[in-house]
Amino acid sequence: MEAETSWTHYPYNYITTTYITEAEPYSEQSDDDETTKDQTLSIDSLLPDDLLERILSFLPIASIFRAGTVCRRWNEIVSSRRFLWNFSNNNNNSVSQKPWYFMFTSTDDPSGYLYDPVIKKWYTFDLPCIETSNWFVASSCGLVCFMDNDCRNKIYVSNPITKQWRRLIEPPGHKSTDYTALSTSMNRAKQSYSVSVVKSKQVPGDFFQWELSIHLYSSETMTWTTSLTDVLTGWRGGDESVIINNVLYFLIYSTGGSDHRHGLIASTLSSSSSTSSLMRSFITMPCSLTCGRLMNLKERLVVVGGIGKQDRPDIIKGIGIWCLREGGREWQEMARMPQRYFQGFGELDDVFASSGADDMVYIQSYGSPALLTFDMKLKCWKWSQKCPVSKKFPLQLFTGFSFEPRLEIAP
Repeated sequence: MEAETSWTHYPYNYITTTYITEAEPYSEQSDDDETTKDQTLSIDSLLPDDLLERILSFLPIASIFRAGTVCRRWNEIVSSRRFLWNFSNNNNNSVSQKPWYFMFTSTDDPSGYLYDPVIKKWYTFDLPCIETSNWFVASSCGLVCFMDNDCRNKIYVSNPITKQWRRLIEPPGHKSTDYTALSTSMNRAKQSYSVSVVKSKQVPGDFFQWELSIHLYSSETMTWTTSLTDVLTGWRGGDESVIINNVLYFLIYSTGGSDHRHGLIASTLSSSSSTSSLMRSFITMPCSLTCGRLMNLKERLVVVGGIGKQDRPDIIKGIGIWCLREGGREWQEMARMPQRYFQGFGELDDVFASSGADDMVYIQSYGSPALLTFDMKLKCWKWSQKCPVSKKFPLQLFTGFSFEPRLEIAP
């Protein structure tokens, strides 16, 4: 790969971490005495709080944590709610806060490394709440939602940066489901969020019919509602979903009788229970895909998918990126991964990990820690700096997810 190894083992803690005492001041010569005398003067003491706050707001988030350990005054500034909010809403910030990527490096525990694309560094990082790396993960605007993969009734909403978290009450519906899709959406204006769980369960004795239900949690009411139930014929639910502008998009998978392996459902979220035909909102995928990953990029639905061979649609031959046009029925191809990058993954399975936010898309092979980025605005493919982990055995799996690093968002 093109990038060289570069990472930093820096422990992320709360913003209000232990700080060190004031730095030793510099010396100043007195005009009243020929003898040089040391006089104490702290440079930052010359600046009023509002000016120092503005200067610090131009730092990348990783440096904010370090700034909080310089002295008591800096710690109080970067810990204040006003600074956190202004920092995250500073349109003049010279450093773009791009989404970060967390890479799991173990199948047994949620340990891993966090990548900051702005300063191109990897950090050791501990996620709150999550117990194993096979949990469901969804993110939106600084919030990350986790759900266990066993009973699927333990759901947490957290800010991984500040380590604040909240456990949600158990969602309704079947206690045991065959497939589940998790998504979340943050409303910054209202400081509220919603969580969606799509459950899919096979009808007993009938492989072609699948019960599907959509359950929605609102942080404003702190309750779950079942917004829709339906029975699909020839299709089942999966584990991919995303919320965009109060519309829930989720992938469905063919169980036979369709030329395509995947389809897309667009369901307008409602607080009232209803029974409706989901297939009325069926959207055909742009081509035959080996897998599909949904993401919200600036309130646009973007799909990253493995392109199947014409004669063998289950064998991947490339990776494409598409955006759903306004109107919600047609796709616009945004990019196709160049062959040199596709081959750079080595042996790439027909499924892979991919997520993103803002204008950034991350793509990762399950079989290696290689991480590729695509900038939707610049149309630029680039390898990340090499992650400080290596493959130790042939069947070792890697995966991960992206989220926006924000300091002011709380669950």
